[in-house]
Amino acid sequence: MSKIDDLIQELCPDGVEYKTLGGCCLLKRGKVITRKETREGEYPVVSGGRVPSYYIDKFNRKGETITVAGSGAYAGHLMYWEQPIWVGDSFSIEPESKEELNSKFLYYYLSNKQHYIYGLKKGSGVPHVKPSDVESLKIPVPPMGVQQEIVRVLDSFAELEAELEAELERRKAQYAYYRDKLLTFSNSETYYSEQIRWVRLGEVAHYVNEKELFTQVSAGLYIGVNELLQDFKGINSEQEVIAEGKLSKFSNGDILLGNIRPYLKKMWLANCSGGTNGDVLVIRANDLSTLSSKYLFHVLTSDLFVNYNVQNSRGGKMPRGNKKAILKYTFPLPPLEEQQRVVDILGKFDALVNDISQGLPAEIEARRKQYEYYRDKLLTFKKKEN
Repeated sequence: MSKIDDLIQELCPDGVEYKTLGGCCLLKRGKVITRKETREGEYPVVSGGRVPSYYIDKFNRKGETITVAGSGAYAGHLMYWEQPIWVGDSFSIEPESKEELNSKFLYYYLSNKQHYIYGLKKGSGVPHVKPSDVESLKIPVPPMGVQQEIVRVLDSFAELEAELEAELERRKAQYAYYRDKLLTFSNSETYYSEQIRWVRLGEVAHYVNEKELFTQVSAGLYIGVNELLQDFKGINSEQEVIAEGKLSKFSNGDILLGNIRPYLKKMWLANCSGGTNGDVLVIRANDLSTLSSKYLFHVLTSDLFVNYNVQNSRGGKMPRGNKKAILKYTFPLPPLEEQQRVVDILGKFDALVNDISQGLPAEIEARRKQYEYYRDKLLTFKKKEN
């Protein structure tokens, strides 16, 4: 920070000039293209999403390019590219003069305005953001030395976060490996080896079919499929409010399994009582003296069960889990003491890779907040008076 402060004091002590985006950049619409019109290749097609739609054998932009998604749910989403790309249902932004405005600096500044740009969406059906919507946005243009130093600092934050994310992915892969190994008891030589038996889910657990009126469910205790987060990340804190109808009842210790698009991995081990809807299966252990709810939760969040559930799902665009097939899923059931040992081991791994209050997730969250703080601070300039 001190170097940037020194550069500002030296190069622009009276403030910096602000220009409109349209006044200092080229805003150019993309060209929509379909797979049928091209061949598969190495160049990403950048359209209305947050990731490339597909890859083709030609490009219409090269060099440093900023893209803005043109339409759809993510209209206005910004991305930065250094490789050749095909700009489709989106538009590109490039500085008119690279000597005056650094592309990466511009990207960082616009990223800091991402929520504002999202707010420019128009259209009730398919929302869109056009070049004309952003061309009046004011952009600070400090001296190039200041821009380059800001880019260097923000790049270092981004690189550190990427390294932590990569390490977290390695830990998640390690967790998945040990989870599946523990839950199959392959080559197991535990004290309880001879007491482990294989059971069908329907033999030791059942679907809860108890119903209750919405008026019997306390506020904030309705958990529908939309409240279940993907990749087994729990529930959304902003629950929907239900004003009519009957709900499926769940209790503390029940497992809520999202039954739409099983590949989304929506599941939650309830720590309270509440209500849900028909798109969520409520699974309850028959006898907690022989089957721990936490052990069963680990069984059902394993890749082994997820793959089984996906393979047996029904439907095309909106596949659903096969309720009968789910109850036929087989898994090893050791004595309760061994279940607890497995739960304790996997609990430590789970905290390391998923709990944002500790481990790598906590460090990543701290670095992200630090990055956002410095980004806001670095990209705020005193305006030069004419």
